[in-house]
Amino acid sequence: MAAACLMLGSACSQTVSGDPRPEPAALTATATAPAPAIVRTPGELVLPPERFPEPYDAVVLPPEAVAQAAPDLTGIQPGSRVDPGGCLPPAQDYGPERTAMVVGTDNASRATISVEVTRSAPDLAEYRTYLTECSQVDATVRGITSTVSTVLGDDPAAPLDGAGTLALTRTVDSGRGSGGMTQSMATRIAQIEDVRVTVTYMSFDAAAPDTDNLDRVFREAVDFAARP
Repeated sequence: MAAACLMLGSACSQTVSGDPRPEPAALTATATAPAPAIVRTPGELVLPPERFPEPYDAVVLPPEAVAQAAPDLTGIQPGSRVDPGGCLPPAQDYGPERTAMVVGTDNASRATISVEVTRSAPDLAEYRTYLTECSQVDATVRGITSTVSTVLGDDPAAPLDGAGTLALTRTVDSGRGSGGMTQSMATRIAQIEDVRVTVTYMSFDAAAPDTDNLDRVFREAVDFAARP
């Protein structure tokens, strides 16, 4: 090669035409990897207590209380024997990385509005199918049988684009005779990708549900969970 350049000296001294090509970004010292996406926990997505309307005095449930309160919203306690078979509620991780709850209580009527946020929730269509197939379930635990009746309502308007929604009413008749008790619920659900927001009004009497405040909390809870 050296001999060739001595013979063709002028040619070897010329620069190659064309624009220089930069090194690939992955090979340069200044290349940086894209920042990992920040995944917020349910506790960061759930509506703060101060955002609840009067007369609901709200508190954030500690993790150990979530595992007790969340099944109340289904009417079927863990470990129950159900009829029809196969109608246990979908499995749920109640740990703080997957579930958070805030509960507001009307101290006069003892009615509550709860907000539950879950991550890694299955598609809302799967839950709709479960509710349709298991609209009435007898659940027995510790010798007490409850009848859980669920009726799907019209889907509420989506509080924001891209959210799927679902509405239901539910009654849980527990025990028999004078010792029996009826628990009534009205629920609004919205799902944005894998985040599900469930807002439930619960009472233990025959009074009409406070749907005005239920819908207000639902809109605010979904908006808060979806904030940047």
